[in-house]
Amino acid sequence: MTSTQNAPAERRAGSLDRLNTLLETRTETLTLFGQLAGMRPYHSNNKELQYVLQGFCETLVDYTASAHFQLYRFMEEDTERRTEVRKVAEKIYPDIAVLTRCILDFNEKYDCEDHCDNFSTLEPDLSKLGEVLADRITLEDQVISIFNTQRI
Repeated sequence: MTSTQNAPAERRAGSLDRLNTLLETRTETLTLFGQLAGMRPYHSNNKELQYVLQGFCETLVDYTASAHFQLYRFMEEDTERRTEVRKVAEKIYPDIAVLTRCILDFNEKYDCEDHCDNFSTLEPDLSKLGEVLADRITLEDQVISIFNTQRI
């Protein structure tokens, strides 16, 4: 096989690697989210809670960045060749951007590296974040599904 014939297979493998990275960071985020949810009631003097919350915030930002770099960057750079992938991504990206802002707002409020002194609204904020993550995952899965069904 020539290098030209290998190019589609290499691009497909690269796409699968990107998706796997995204799914790994998503799983880690959801695992820590569940751990946090189980640590109620929330008190700022709880050092274990502070530790888990800090790890969660770091993982949450990693997941958010991973989605951008693994899926949406290729749309922005106009390097995605599959028309159906582009259509789906362009349709959902505005909603993803709104959800991303909610995630970053949560991180800014609760990143224990900067402050860990007020958890009075952590429970409702986690509840809202859970809804945001569910919506985001639903949208991302649309792109992932089309990635998996489209040939290069």
